[in-house]
Amino acid sequence: MTQTTNGRLLRVAVPNKGSLSQSAAEILRESGYRQRQDPKELTLTDAENGVEFFYLRPRDIALYVGEGTLDVGITGRDLLLDSGAHAAEVMPLGFGRSRFRFAGPAGRFTDLAEVAGKRVATSYTGLVAAFLAERGIEATVTRLDGAVETSIQLGVADVIADVVETGTTLRAAGLDTFGEVLLESEAVLVTRSGTEDLEGFEVFKRRVEGVLVARSYVMMDYDILAEHVGAAVALTPGIESPTVSPLHREGWVAVRAMVPRAGAQRMMDELFEIGARGILLTDIHACRL
Repeated sequence: MTQTTNGRLLRVAVPNKGSLSQSAAEILRESGYRQRQDPKELTLTDAENGVEFFYLRPRDIALYVGEGTLDVGITGRDLLLDSGAHAAEVMPLGFGRSRFRFAGPAGRFTDLAEVAGKRVATSYTGLVAAFLAERGIEATVTRLDGAVETSIQLGVADVIADVVETGTTLRAAGLDTFGEVLLESEAVLVTRSGTEDLEGFEVFKRRVEGVLVARSYVMMDYDILAEHVGAAVALTPGIESPTVSPLHREGWVAVRAMVPRAGAQRMMDELFEIGARGILLTDIHACRL
């Protein structure tokens, strides 16, 4: 059973709504943990795996973890930094990516220094205030929930700081981005300092890491003449070393290796060119490396 050193269940905070919630649930299921069937459930105990899940607002997760109420959490890097909580990022999870930028009326701002003395509207006051303070820029940062694009038109702000994906929404509001990117955010695993000493946390982290690696790699199998194995293995070195086994067909061997999912099709083309045949790609659902 995946338990902490004092025998209690590992307490894990999971987003209860939005895209973070769905993606987090998928990773946890692939990691072998039970997940709720009813979105109204706020807790779920997976006694077999020694974990208790708490479904919370994504913005609150870093606070609960930082205070030590919960051991581990999944939230956005932006929410973690904005919270000011005593929680730390353990590892990125590869989903929920977003980019934060400053934006203002088209053609009015070109440099970050021009924000000095202006009113900045954002849903992430802690993040933006810290960013400006690090650069010695004094500005009034005002918190607004929801769409902040209209705050300039309504006269309550001169500049906004918000998530920017395509920029279509900003352009529709007559705004342009300017200055450097505030933050490249994504979903992250967070914990309070000291939680990494819990036995249950190490197993939990290892399971999640195994899923993330499995999503990035595929298993490649192919047959090739033994005399060409050197060239083939150079293309598919695997995580540690590929498996090479003799075939019943004289002079041929079978090779198996984990290869990056990105570029796998090109790799198949290159293997075919040097004589490999029977080339197969197989998804990996989980692994331990």
